[in-house]
Amino acid sequence: MTSVVSSPLRTVRIGSRKSQLALVQTYWVQEQLQKSFPDIKFEVHTMSTQGDKILDVALAKIGDKGLFTKELELGMINQEIDFAVHSLKDLPTNLPEGLTLACITERENPADALVVHEKYQDKQIDTLPEGAVVGTSSLRRLAQLRHHFPHLQFKDVRGNLNTRLAKLDAGEYDALILAAAGLQRLGMGDRVHQVIPKEVSLHAVGQGALGIECRAEDHEIISLLKAIEHPPTRDRCLAERAFLRDLEGGCQVPIGVNTELNGDNLTLTGIVASVDGQNLVQDSVSGKASDAEKLGNELANLLRQQGAQEILEQIFTEIQRGS
Repeated sequence: MTSVVSSPLRTVRIGSRKSQLALVQTYWVQEQLQKSFPDIKFEVHTMSTQGDKILDVALAKIGDKGLFTKELELGMINQEIDFAVHSLKDLPTNLPEGLTLACITERENPADALVVHEKYQDKQIDTLPEGAVVGTSSLRRLAQLRHHFPHLQFKDVRGNLNTRLAKLDAGEYDALILAAAGLQRLGMGDRVHQVIPKEVSLHAVGQGALGIECRAEDHEIISLLKAIEHPPTRDRCLAERAFLRDLEGGCQVPIGVNTELNGDNLTLTGIVASVDGQNLVQDSVSGKASDAEKLGNELANLLRQQGAQEILEQIFTEIQRGS
């Protein structure tokens, strides 16, 4: 009698940052792929990025978005992992040679959220008292909020979500501005005191969506990942990323967006603001969702004509001076 030896499952290695939010997002991707491909084993490999290690310095002063992706990208290039799961807003718009953005998943609410200390439970962003201390690590949020609420005091805040919330609850801040999507994914949706209207704060490029990066020539992995892509989110985010790429903006630049999709019509709104909130240009373009990246480039050119380039050059100069 001959015994039948079953062949081992094909193993696909998923790369993730070690943060709580990153792991929640990566395990969700793992679960979705496992449901679609039960004959493949998807295993998670974690890595610490430079951005995870430097928690006491403002992001604008320590580099670009690659802070949260470079180690994972090196892992893919060195064949240690097959793909990496990112918060799309952390993924640079220009990827290393040989890597590609293979998949964009369905977006959570991309808006910013106000989280308040218990003493301000009866307040909204526009009714916080003069001098209230608002924590944010984003120049994009800072610039827009300074524009609308110059009477508030803004203070940088770093650390993971639990650390930031602990600082708020301890009274170091009166309020925080955080991504609504991150709070929802961590089961902390009850901490969202107010979803900030887009008229006050346009969100970050890609905020609320996950971007999955892999080797450009790995067509089998790309084919697997397409099973969990969300085309409407993809179109919106590709327009946003093209807009940001054209303006050469990074996480340290106050650039905000909003996209709306009605059938096949995509409307992209973008803003470029000075850090002090004094100078601000904003406009919108509309067109076919199939022309998403073309719309992003069109909006970038439109804002450049209105003075966006001068605002950005001033910001880059200030950052280089370390101010």
